[in-house]
Amino acid sequence: MRIDKYLWCTRYCKTRSIATNACKKGHVKVNDQVVKPSRDVYATDKIEFRKDQIKYQLVVNDLPESRVGAKLVNLYVTDVTPKEAFDAKELLKYSKEYYRKKGVGRPTKKDRRDIDDFYDTPEEEDISKIKND
Repeated sequence: MRIDKYLWCTRYCKTRSIATNACKKGHVKVNDQVVKPSRDVYATDKIEFRKDQIKYQLVVNDLPESRVGAKLVNLYVTDVTPKEAFDAKELLKYSKEYYRKKGVGRPTKKDRRDIDDFYDTPEEEDISKIKND
């Protein structure tokens, strides 16, 4: 079975053309070699596949006849991706959330509310005055 078809059948790519483009860009390696989309995959092959900033490491168990359901994917592929790869993606998501480039434009409503909340927080002296009254 072709590598692009295998990635599509095991639901690692939403469409076959996305899998083909990933192979053409060099995001897919089979047994540590960059491959073309037409490369055949066999049982026990090791696939390294880069998707969404994560390098998935897969071991081929068997070849499906056609696209399989999500519950049956584990019969055909074993995911041996280290947990650290997923943790790094979480950290990247959080770092992007709070980062704005200088000069991008004026703050959004949410940004302005956050700034107002930051400056409107009562200080310790104000809190003690409220408690004493």
